[in-house]
Amino acid sequence: MTATATPVVRRPDGTVVDTVRRLAGAQKGAQGAPAYSRFVNRKLGRVLAALAFHARLTPNAVTGLSALATFSGIAVLALVRPTWGTGVVVAALLVLGYALDSADGQLARLRGGGSPAGEWLDHMVDSLKMASLHLALLVGWYRFDYVDREGWLLLPLAFSVVSVVLFFATLLNEALRAQHGVRTRAAANGERPSVLRSLLVAPTDYGVLCLVFLLLGAPAVFVPVYGLLLLATAGYLLLACAKWFGEMGRLAP
Repeated sequence: MTATATPVVRRPDGTVVDTVRRLAGAQKGAQGAPAYSRFVNRKLGRVLAALAFHARLTPNAVTGLSALATFSGIAVLALVRPTWGTGVVVAALLVLGYALDSADGQLARLRGGGSPAGEWLDHMVDSLKMASLHLALLVGWYRFDYVDREGWLLLPLAFSVVSVVLFFATLLNEALRAQHGVRTRAAANGERPSVLRSLLVAPTDYGVLCLVFLLLGAPAVFVPVYGLLLLATAGYLLLACAKWFGEMGRLAP
């Protein structure tokens, strides 16, 4: 999550609605952020950040709540038979966890800025989420004979690899840009974001993946849709890696 400087408010001032408006007025979308993250999750996170602020929660506490919701959903994937009801529970928990993941950063800025420890904790939770979500799905598929051919079990394995590599590459790009004095994505938040790009990269959005679990009760629908998201994300990663490699080559002195 990136944003312009949010007015620092040490203590709750006004109503929750006032705080939401304050955050909305200061926040700018990251350039080309995927559609769900930009138009839905960011707004949900804004409301949750305001509620947390008035409840006097710390950003790390919100990160903890995000982890609790997310990993509860991941546990359900691995331990509970896939049904329509299971899919609703998983999707709801993952969506809540993702919104809280947005809220912790917004809350930190509202309180005057985050800390290195808080940023470390946030990234560690995100990395564990990326590494375990698809593996939990694999376990659930295997335990409950969700797919009729063993070859389909390779889909969650492949998606786990793609997700982890994409997450790592994103962090690595930012670190190398900062190291060589090049503007990072976080520093470009004041630019007018591209709506078209947000829509084009929507299939790679973690939020879209969360919603796809609503289809868990229909294997004949869920598996192909999940596979298409994997192909879209893998294709994006391949194209982006070619672009990023060239960009990193130009950073050399």
